[in-house]
Amino acid sequence: MRNVKLVIAYDGTGFMGWQIQSGVRTVQETMEKALGEILGHPVRVRASGRTDAGVHAVGQVINFPTSSNIPPDGLLRGLNSILPGDVSVITASDAGPEFHSRYAARSKTYLYLMETAPIRSPFLDRYALHVRWPLDVPAMREAAGYLLGEHDFTSFMAAGSAVKTTVRTITTAELATQGSKLVFWIQGSGFLRYMVRNIVGTLLLVGRGKLSPQDMPRIMLLKDRGCAGPTAPPQGLYLVGVEY
Repeated sequence: MRNVKLVIAYDGTGFMGWQIQSGVRTVQETMEKALGEILGHPVRVRASGRTDAGVHAVGQVINFPTSSNIPPDGLLRGLNSILPGDVSVITASDAGPEFHSRYAARSKTYLYLMETAPIRSPFLDRYALHVRWPLDVPAMREAAGYLLGEHDFTSFMAAGSAVKTTVRTITTAELATQGSKLVFWIQGSGFLRYMVRNIVGTLLLVGRGKLSPQDMPRIMLLKDRGCAGPTAPPQGLYLVGVEY
């Protein structure tokens, strides 16, 4: 039995997230249906993590067992010939029997894309958050710096989430400007549900002057979701890659 690893990309606009749900279109169901058609047997895939409705990925990692002898390059070509236009397989390879896309992951990288031009672009509406207000980007960068290191991120976790621990280690938290675009990059050992979007919502309050950069460590220490900013919309969020 082989253990196959795929790196896939998808536009999350037309999906109700990664995980299979009854009666709605999901990325997992789309991938498993295509794999079953190519391989000739039912397939249940494992993913590095779930993405929510409207969230995109350029480097989601999945793996699955198969007895098929179709080589990785043939599997890649076959899948891309039948998958819908909003999902693509980027790479395919054989992995060791112990590889698990979720449990073997050492870190993940996300980006959140914001568009700060005065006029909202209809071409970016599904892929970036249009910010209508002037932002103090240096203040946002200062606030993001407090995220680095090991912290309890309860204040940035979706209410009602069930996890073993809310402690995560963040190794990168940077804001970069590219013309009218503002990009927030974050890399860490793992992320709680809505964590990145809640951080972005808080950074935007800093950028608007409604919070100070020094409020960021205070918010983390309080461990209270109600103290942080609102959840930023999903369309600006991208799972960039998973490191093993």
